[in-house]
Amino acid sequence: MATDPTVTKPSSVHLEDIDELKQIFSRFDANGDGKISVTELDNILRSLGSGVPKDQLQRVMEDLDTDHDGFINLSEFASFCRAGSVDGDASELREAFDLYDKDKNGLISATELFQVLNSLGMKCSVEECHNMIKSVDSDGDSNVNFDEFKQMMTTNNSAN
Repeated sequence: MATDPTVTKPSSVHLEDIDELKQIFSRFDANGDGKISVTELDNILRSLGSGVPKDQLQRVMEDLDTDHDGFINLSEFASFCRAGSVDGDASELREAFDLYDKDKNGLISATELFQVLNSLGMKCSVEECHNMIKSVDSDGDSNVNFDEFKQMMTTNNSAN
């Protein structure tokens, strides 16, 4: 993914990110009915190598399903992706980080990012993943640590 050099900081979800968000949502929404069921959520988490116990899975559904219809719609999914208050969503952020940190070393490498994004059906190269990481890598180690991940995920709220 190329970044626009005129953009100084990623303070909100950009238009191209909305298309990515829809693509990711459609990967979760296996049957294409416009909503993610608890089964679809469970299946995608398992495909990412993260088997979540049923009680935790149900809690995640309840957290994301703000209209309480038993499903996650695109709007709820988008809100989750844009959300991230530093205090209230710390455990959800940690869980999301852990999905990408395949080798559990506390860092997300370009290779791990590449594996996860491609398992979600997002076509990107390892080089594009290096560039994505470089854009949030504040300590210059060519990886994303949890603090950098948290900063990236909470930038939207701090701009409001």
